[in-house]
Amino acid sequence: MLRVYNSLTKQVEGFEPLAPGKVSMYVCGPTVYGLLHIGNGRTFMFWDIARRYFEHRGFTVTYVQNFTDIDDKIINRANEEGLSAAEVAEKYTRAYFEDMDAFGVRRATHYPKATEAVSGMIAHIEGLIAKGMAYAVDGDVYFRVKTFPAYGKLSGRTVEDNAAGASGRVDVDARKEDPTDFALWKAAKPGEPSWESPWGLGRPGWHIECSAMVREILGDTIDVHAGGKDLKFPHHENEIAQSEGLTEKPFVRYWMHTGFLNFETEKMSKSLGNVRTTRDVVSVYGAQAVRYFMLQTKYRSDLDFSDEAIRAAEKGLMSLREQLARLEAEATGSAEGEALAVQVREGFNAAMDNDLGTPEAVAHFYVMADELRRKRNEHDPRPAIAEMRHLADRVLGIDLSAPPEVQTIGLDDKTAQLLAILIDVRKEAKAQKNWALADIIRNRLAELDIRIVDQKDGTTTWEVVSKVPV
Repeated sequence: MLRVYNSLTKQVEGFEPLAPGKVSMYVCGPTVYGLLHIGNGRTFMFWDIARRYFEHRGFTVTYVQNFTDIDDKIINRANEEGLSAAEVAEKYTRAYFEDMDAFGVRRATHYPKATEAVSGMIAHIEGLIAKGMAYAVDGDVYFRVKTFPAYGKLSGRTVEDNAAGASGRVDVDARKEDPTDFALWKAAKPGEPSWESPWGLGRPGWHIECSAMVREILGDTIDVHAGGKDLKFPHHENEIAQSEGLTEKPFVRYWMHTGFLNFETEKMSKSLGNVRTTRDVVSVYGAQAVRYFMLQTKYRSDLDFSDEAIRAAEKGLMSLREQLARLEAEATGSAEGEALAVQVREGFNAAMDNDLGTPEAVAHFYVMADELRRKRNEHDPRPAIAEMRHLADRVLGIDLSAPPEVQTIGLDDKTAQLLAILIDVRKEAKAQKNWALADIIRNRLAELDIRIVDQKDGTTTWEVVSKVPV
């Protein structure tokens, strides 16, 4: 039976969706004011894998991911770039799809936008006001946090933690009845986008959009609500309060969260200025190497990003591909190999059934490659290899097909000397933490079929390669 960790109950539970054979799944999407950093990329990649596995297990999945396309950050970026907020949102929404397509993330069933769901948000807010759980002040509307006694049940944080200034996107406003109350609707400011409402011109707060979109598309109660663990508080906590406060029904059956992606032991974030964009990382290492690197750590755990770790993952992936290709080419066993294919499938499912255990699923492929090697003279390994490739592609988004043949070509002395100079410049750039320049050098050399590899001992080696089909 599939079991998943529920952030609400703090334990691994059997997964039983509300409607047999169907999964309703909502993932908090990006605020579209800039390019995604690779920490965002990890989150969206993993929920893509979770969705794929639900489908592999026979569920029909309705997968919803929103776009926050109106927000203070978007308005600020619009002022910086001399564009309208709508133009900024459209620009970075297109960039999101470009990046996720390149990263191998499949499209969601629905992509609602905040600006297209304002009427539903207004109706939700009106319902909360009617129940005495929200109040209007000079065109703003606030949720009365203390009217929801269960506040904090997801994050474990206290009501007081939600006080103004204690966490992101919580406004300091002396007009609040209580400093812990959070905004549902914001009165219009001069020059900002706004919508008509019963409280005058304004725009929605951040938290209300997800509650309204979930109700409109998936209903009052859904199976899975997912996102990064940084969203537990206050965003997801506030979603629970405003949703269950209105409907008096459980909002989400299984809350699920990914860990942080750390860069030099710090959480990667735009506010810390240590961001590597998904676009840059994929262009340097390739989508397959990055995905494979991320699969080797449990989704709930924090993951340390480093060039060395991704290069090690890339080598591991290439090694597995080569092992399977060699076993396939040298197959001599005449006995039926279907039993080994079943062993591949059952071991993979057992790993993924245990809270979507991608590290164990990947390790199982290596175990099975060794098993196939031991039995290659007795059993035909090809059915098992085909099953391994099928599972890797269908669920993990990893290609285990035969690798291209690599031929090494020499360089003349002057070209080699110039290459050595570039490698020295790149090494100095890395020492200065000028990652952009280091990546540019690597990328431009790659365009010339020159691959440079940073070794564990701190040296950098190179080879000129041309790829031809096997």
